[in-house]
Amino acid sequence: MELPVTLLSTRPERRAPTAAAPLTDTAAVTADREPVATAPGTGRETVAERRPAATTLTRRRALLLVAVLGALSAIGPLATDLYLPALPQIATDLGTSEASVKLTLTSVMAGLALGQLVIGPLSDRWGRRGPLLIGLGVFTAATFAIMFVPDVAVFSVLRLVQGASAAAGLVISRAVVRDVFDGEAAATFFSRLVLIAGLAPMLGPVIGGQLLFLGSWQIVFGALGAAGLVTLVLVHFALPESLPADQRRRIGVGEQLRVFGELLRDVRFVGPTLTLALSFGMSFTYISTFSFVSQSRFGASAQEFSLVFAVTTLGMILGNQVNVALIRRLEIHRRLLLGLGGAVLSVLAIGALEAAGSADLVSVTAALFVMMVFTGLISPNATALALSGQSAARAGSGSALLGTLQFGIGSGLAATAGMSGPVTLSSMTTVMLATAVGAAVVFAGFALRARRMSLAAA
Repeated sequence: MELPVTLLSTRPERRAPTAAAPLTDTAAVTADREPVATAPGTGRETVAERRPAATTLTRRRALLLVAVLGALSAIGPLATDLYLPALPQIATDLGTSEASVKLTLTSVMAGLALGQLVIGPLSDRWGRRGPLLIGLGVFTAATFAIMFVPDVAVFSVLRLVQGASAAAGLVISRAVVRDVFDGEAAATFFSRLVLIAGLAPMLGPVIGGQLLFLGSWQIVFGALGAAGLVTLVLVHFALPESLPADQRRRIGVGEQLRVFGELLRDVRFVGPTLTLALSFGMSFTYISTFSFVSQSRFGASAQEFSLVFAVTTLGMILGNQVNVALIRRLEIHRRLLLGLGGAVLSVLAIGALEAAGSADLVSVTAALFVMMVFTGLISPNATALALSGQSAARAGSGSALLGTLQFGIGSGLAATAGMSGPVTLSSMTTVMLATAVGAAVVFAGFALRARRMSLAAA
């Protein structure tokens, strides 16, 4: 008798060997699909050969999965963006410099990068739920503790802990998608996930700016801690385990490092991952610097900046929905190339406005909006390309390394915008253009090499 299909095993080849209590909803299996990433000449089987069929959850279960994973994906962006309007106030209250306060943003990004590198492999070994619940608990505690920091040094340390624990939501949500979906189905689900998660960076600064009307910057972290607690409860009651025990890998540090080394030598993984990391450097340069640029150059208030941020994040959400609409019309590599080309042109437009002396808050916001629309085509497709070629047992490790490189490289490059002094529109645009062009060049090299491998194997 065929066993019920649950979230633990929605793929045909991963059905549990013993009966388990089924979820209320079952999953319908769709047979037709495209292979997404191959490694001609490497001796590795294609995605289509290794995984005979893609799967589609019923609508109710899929919506619940989107909601839970969206909340997990939103924790990191909320930790990054909710307090952006309060940065000048925090500097004043703690008696420190603008540069020192910006380092707290770098701290949380470093935590996000390093945390994923640790939590991803742990989720491959112990399953998704345990590391996720622990991470959310630590995040909630660290966030509430930030409300009582005496100086910027303690603030930075707690932000590092906050970022490292928030990494659980980011890395494990991607691994769960990889557990359940593959190929174009994964790209579609990542786009829907970014739609939900995209509300966090869009609403974060808006909510943060409004919270400042109610009190000091501490109230912002009180609200963030409450959000972490709600997410912890949601995961505990609504997210089943997606990695069965027989699919888990219990490996030592040496073997784990070997897995990371194999991933770094796999062009199917490295090409899209570096493309994503450089593209993230472009968008994070804007995220980390524009609060100061908008207030010092254009005289915007904290509330006006939060509105600008909401408008540009709406562009990213729109781009993700355009990506969903294009999935059946345009091949995944072409969608990614479209996003990269559009992002480069948008940043060039900001540079042209600055050179012509016509840059103002409205025109720069319009250009940033268009840039974020094209960014919405980059992230889901690059992520799907990087992870779809990996086995289920390496999904957590692959997701961890992807996230570490994304946040490590991206935030590191973004920090160069303020190395020579206070951030200006020119320094912001220079870094954004360099990272956008770099992402396009890396992807072009990856695509050419993949084509040569394909021709050599033909």
